[in-house]
Amino acid sequence: MDKQKQTPKKKKRIGPPASCDTCLYYDYDELTDSYECQQSLDEDEMVDFLNRQSKECPYYRYYDEYTSVRKQN
Repeated sequence: MDKQKQTPKKKKRIGPPASCDTCLYYDYDELTDSYECQQSLDEDEMVDFLNRQSKECPYYRYYDEYTSVRKQN
């Protein structure tokens, strides 16, 4: 009997696709007059981030400005 090689299933992302424009950490910096990522990374995390194989950011968090309003209702 043949044993078929099982491929691991990819986890599906719930919510919108990762994009800097919708990320919680993407914010306007008045000093540089531009938008930039405000996520603080130590040296080891930065090396891991720059050497990653995936194109998706592991630190992405969807920013929803209406979250606090929903909690009030």
